[in-house]
Amino acid sequence: MGKIIDERRVYSDSRFSDLRKALKQAPDICANRACVYATGSFGRREASPHSDLDLFIVSLSDEKDGADRSHLSKLNEILLKAELIRASKELMFPDFSQDGRFLQHHTEKRLIRSTGNQYDDYENTFTARLLLLLESMPLAGADVHSKVIDDVIEKYWREYPDHYDCFMPAFLANDILRYWRTLCLNYEASTIERPKSEQVLRDRAKRKIKNYKLKHSRMLTCYSAVLYLLFVYGRSATVTVADAQRMVSLTPTARVEFVGNELNGSDPARCIDDLLGKYEHFLDVTSVSEDELIGLFSDDTEAHRLRDEQSSFGDLAYEVLYSIGNKNALYRRLVI
Repeated sequence: MGKIIDERRVYSDSRFSDLRKALKQAPDICANRACVYATGSFGRREASPHSDLDLFIVSLSDEKDGADRSHLSKLNEILLKAELIRASKELMFPDFSQDGRFLQHHTEKRLIRSTGNQYDDYENTFTARLLLLLESMPLAGADVHSKVIDDVIEKYWREYPDHYDCFMPAFLANDILRYWRTLCLNYEASTIERPKSEQVLRDRAKRKIKNYKLKHSRMLTCYSAVLYLLFVYGRSATVTVADAQRMVSLTPTARVEFVGNELNGSDPARCIDDLLGKYEHFLDVTSVSEDELIGLFSDDTEAHRLRDEQSSFGDLAYEVLYSIGNKNALYRRLVI
């Protein structure tokens, strides 16, 4: 693995360890009831000093009288959120975005029951569930975090017992692609309105930064998982529950690295090395403060160069996926 990725992992782990130590009550509040997990750059283990802290809370629950009753009481939820806010401020993390709007609590039952139904997007369980599988790191309640992951995988692998020797994880893979396309649609929707005149240049730069991150970190989060599933299915003609658990345990860059190591010097492996190299460059570019990034993307020449880089990264990601998925039945299922 490259130097920058290694450095980011060390930094992320150190900051995350400090945050865990600062949480005095959270382990007791969460014990056998709930978990708190980080997503985003800390979930991917590639944070910088300017990275936000993105957290979700998931609790175990029971269904009684048709109601989904959380094991985490409303009062304990308030205490848990208060401690997360206090500890993050104490360690000088950036404030939670949009005044804590995304510091949400979901129950495991709701997270699983909503899989694929019409309420999934509305309740934001779709995002919480996909990020749980694609880029999550437990901050408190690690045992509950593991249980919820296993239960979510079981939902996606519900047909595995009848097809254990030829199981194709199309349900999960399609949900991953749906998540990626949702991110793209959300980006487009957020850029429809023209900014106010006094904020034109700054807001344009922010949109360019958002697009640059979408076409690198968000893309790799989704397609590293697709790549892993394609590779395992192509090698074994099935994907087991253990394979899925292994995929979830790896960060996006580690999934790509795993496939590259398994390919052992072949042409696709060299493409994977190039892909990781380009991703390291992305991490280097985005390691500065928001104001510095805005300054960079406000320069038309630099913004054009960086836009070409994100296109090149996408082209290379496609080349890697095609080289692994070509003539693979799962790849065909995802395309048509």
